[in-house]
Amino acid sequence: MLPKSVRRRVPDGLRHSARLRALALRTGLIPPRTMHSPGEARLLRELAEGRRRAVEIGVYEGSSALELVSALPLAAELHLVEPFGKGMEWWEPADEAAVKAVVVRAARRRGGPTLSWHVTTSERAADNWTLSLDLVFIDGDHSEAACRLDWELWHPYVEPGGVVAFHDALGGDPGPTAVVEELFVHGGVPGWRIVAEQDTVVAVQRG
Repeated sequence: MLPKSVRRRVPDGLRHSARLRALALRTGLIPPRTMHSPGEARLLRELAEGRRRAVEIGVYEGSSALELVSALPLAAELHLVEPFGKGMEWWEPADEAAVKAVVVRAARRRGGPTLSWHVTTSERAADNWTLSLDLVFIDGDHSEAACRLDWELWHPYVEPGGVVAFHDALGGDPGPTAVVEELFVHGGVPGWRIVAEQDTVVAVQRG
């Protein structure tokens, strides 16, 4: 990976080229854009320890997926849900091949977990879902309606003791913040409780 001091000297025209960025990301010359704080990364790793099957909704360039890969048991499954522009209009998509290369490389280097890619929207991925889960990380569309839908679609599959974590839900984006406040602060979902908060991440656990 190129040192940060070298990357900073790259001309803006090259640095902001989507095609060149994808190539550099795919070959490991640059890291994925960091979408979480060091504290949030640490919490994700803690939540992933000992889990059997996890889902991440919203992968983007793969920075949080790398944290999950580094901490999940080698025999675990990590399901990655990201449309990469397919059926998505609210966000400039990352390059599918580049992101897959980054995450697959990390999993192969470690010897696990097993990766399953779902290149579609969260709603479509959930349509035919049947597997039980013990960790869901919601970091997709940050509108209130979409975040609430992600919760409604995925939390029924979470086993007792399992966790759902929301990104940008504690003083972060208005959408996830409103969903967490409505469900777990002002209201309360039977059988669920807040078990961890770190920067903008809120984790709730099924009893």
